[in-house]
Amino acid sequence: MKKVHIKSFGCQMNVYDGQRMADILGEQGYEETATPEGADLILLNTCHIRDRAVQKVYTELGKLRDIKKAQGAQGQETKIVVAGCVAQAEGGEIQRRQPAVDLVVGPQAYHRLPELLAEAAGRRVVDTDLPIEDKFGFLPATKPQVIRARGVSAFVTVQEGCDKFCAFCVVPYTRGAEFSRPVAQILSEVERLAEAGVRDVTLIGQNVNAYHGEGPDGAVWSLARLMHRVAEVPGIARIRYTTSHPRDMDDDLIAAHRDLPQAMPFLHLPVQAGSDRILAAMNRKHTGDEYRRLIGRIREARPDIALSSDFIVGFPGETDADFEDTIRLVDEIGFASSYSFKYSPRPGTPAADLDAQIPREVMDERLYRLQGRIEHHRQAFNAAMVGRTVDVLLERAGRHPGQMAGKSPYLQAVQIDSDSDRIGEIVRVVIERTSTNSLFGRKCGAQDDPRKEMAA
Repeated sequence: MKKVHIKSFGCQMNVYDGQRMADILGEQGYEETATPEGADLILLNTCHIRDRAVQKVYTELGKLRDIKKAQGAQGQETKIVVAGCVAQAEGGEIQRRQPAVDLVVGPQAYHRLPELLAEAAGRRVVDTDLPIEDKFGFLPATKPQVIRARGVSAFVTVQEGCDKFCAFCVVPYTRGAEFSRPVAQILSEVERLAEAGVRDVTLIGQNVNAYHGEGPDGAVWSLARLMHRVAEVPGIARIRYTTSHPRDMDDDLIAAHRDLPQAMPFLHLPVQAGSDRILAAMNRKHTGDEYRRLIGRIREARPDIALSSDFIVGFPGETDADFEDTIRLVDEIGFASSYSFKYSPRPGTPAADLDAQIPREVMDERLYRLQGRIEHHRQAFNAAMVGRTVDVLLERAGRHPGQMAGKSPYLQAVQIDSDSDRIGEIVRVVIERTSTNSLFGRKCGAQDDPRKEMAA
């Protein structure tokens, strides 16, 4: 078989897209390989969310050019494909900067990979159209053996694109307007995953809680209604979703966290900043206090829920007082984990043209402080797990003999001493200690106090 090496950068949606491209290429006789050396086809699935991510792509392409040249000298033809959001944003500029690239394909056109590769046999090709047709209808079903090889947790894209137009964000320009997949199409994919052993499904989208797909009854379904239906699929024990916008967190979705046993008590809900002035400049359409009240409603419905968020420091015009508002919000809410970044101007976004860009050294200092507070709360959350009992989904063998590794309901990595349990089982575990990035525990026994259990 021909070999393909796929490297995905960025978000969970890129991971999902990379897997679906592997499925498409598998139908064309390609087998995945872990390294670019020896591959007949090398595909970079790219992210355009920050300038550093873009520069990583060009650095990688320089290395791949050398591999392509070396393999060509030995008589092996190698094609290089750039897919994803950098492809969509930069198009033919990629081939101008790196002539070794044979094909540039945007995230909404990758279902056409076989015909685009055929076109690229004699010339360099660029396809960054945003087609009208639903690309998901053209994707092949993932083979059961491939699903099993990928593990017991899986991403399923249910929604793409965004209509929010946050001032810093390229998503509306690289992924297009909001689109929701039909319910029947999603359920068919989830059922295939479950039949192959998947237990934990994460429903993903750029603005996933704005989901509004057509249901089997002809009505428009919300994300909450979709989650209830996914929970009925035999074998699916855990349901998550990401990434959400606070403005689309409605009562039904909050109630799903209360009423649906499969809904995990962990929610990623980006706020981006704590200052109302900066939130308005970002076009986020919510205030800091509105976000706090929303979190209060979510915690009232699901008291054991843990929260994660995204933060940007150094947005144009951010003052010391604005930054202190962000620190205050972090300390008040006490996120279990969060992602934080320095503002990165993206060409074509409104914020890129704003005055009062923040000096890099100021952004560096603010990010250092913010990440210190985020890490403080993360470690406090993990430390509070010691002595508690949680359900752990076993995903793989541990680092050492006689050890299994899995995930808690809060997405924490958990190691347990056990060699008799099977991958895909959910076991009760008493957490005994923590390290920087993992929890360690033992299987629950009759001697353990059930009052210390945390809901799964």
